Amino acid sequence: MESMKILVRAPNWIGDSILALPALQCLSQNYPDAEIWVATRNWGEGIFKSISFIKDVLVLPDQADLKNLRNAAQKIKEKRFDIGLLLTNSFASALSFFMASIPERWGYSKDGRRLLLTQGIPLTEKEMSRHQVHYYLGLLSRLGMKTHKPQLFFPVREDETKETEQNLLSLTRKESRLLITFHPGASYGPAKRWPVEFFISLGARLQKEKGALILITGTSAESNLADQISSQLPESSIVLTGKTSVRQLASVLKLSHLFISNDSGPMHIANALKTPVVALFGPTNPMRTGPFQEPSVVLKKDVPCWPCSYRECPFDHRCMTQISPDEVFEACQNFL
Repeated sequence: MESMKILVRAPNWIGDSILALPALQCLSQNYPDAEIWVATRNWGEGIFKSISFIKDVLVLPDQADLKNLRNAAQKIKEKRFDIGLLLTNSFASALSFFMASIPERWGYSKDGRRLLLTQGIPLTEKEMSRHQVHYYLGLLSRLGMKTHKPQLFFPVREDETKETEQNLLSLTRKESRLLITFHPGASYGPAKRWPVEFFISLGARLQKEKGALILITGTSAESNLADQISSQLPESSIVLTGKTSVRQLASVLKLSHLFISNDSGPMHIANALKTPVVALFGPTNPMRTGPFQEPSVVLKKDVPCWPCSYRECPFDHRCMTQISPDEVFEACQNFL
């Protein structure tokens, strides 16, 4: 007799996918004999293929136009899944499962997709206000599954960290230095970014007073931010923007002694690896998307225009500019 096959549609962002891992673990514990697959965007392979209880990964197109939806549905249909669990909220993701004729389709009833689901769970204010980790687990609980006290995790192999360590050593030629990683970007937009000049001021002080080696991570689109910071630090730093895969980034964060970041996906990877995190929050709500576990600290200012959904601040960006480099340095002291 063939095992039951369950396909989970992963969230569309790296950080949300990390926050969904406790729910996936819970699913595997409730269905220990099932094959659990994950449908994700191409970067998701680096996250989900490393998880022992995940059978395999289906890579889906990034764009949800009709042609891609048909192709995705056909790809899913060929695998003959018994259950489809949607951790996304979009109509398109539910439509692809419907078009693939998955017999059982479970998810939150959102974005007008109730008729596409065989079990649609109404989304309440309680779910909307909880941390994303509990948001995903809440769906499983309301589907009748037993849940557990969650903990973030992200497996990184020893050979991966060894390779990264050797690469960093070849760039610095100095061992046993304090590694502090900056992540100055945020894919949502400039409104979530702490000012570049503040990163420069903080980095200079960490180099001078702590002897830190500063690493700067981000996407290739954020290389300009990294170059601005690196070029104005008193000592050399290592710019890794656009040069790491998800798994290579995880190795860098595992080796780091401290990670300083805006609200971002890599912040959650670092938190899952238990690397100390200093998280800088402006327009978004740390109660929903902040670091989930220790060791971490969130720095946030109560301003009258918070929260907002702007990608670029139309005012004076006070939610971020009121977080001073001195305040962040003092927060760092607790972890160094």
